[in-house]
Amino acid sequence: MSVTIRLARIGKKNSPTYKVVVSNTRDKRNGRPVEILGNYNPALKEKSLTIDKEKLAAWKAKGALVTDAVTSLLAGNYTYVKYSPNAKKE
Repeated sequence: MSVTIRLARIGKKNSPTYKVVVSNTRDKRNGRPVEILGNYNPALKEKSLTIDKEKLAAWKAKGALVTDAVTSLLAGNYTYVKYSPNAKKE
């Protein structure tokens, strides 16, 4: 079983909050996670990220894949872009 460390969306419509979870690669985005590592709230002025770094390191040591969004979030250079279906792609 391969697992990924990724974001799972929670929260109300147009007000997202995310959980940083470890889940099976084949599961849905908001499917049942193996373990919850923390959460991220982009709506606050000071973007709040809380994560258990010991659990994160343990899962990485076991071979869990980390998504690009979580990698940039941990590095501190993640920018939240609100989805707009009418926006032109560059």
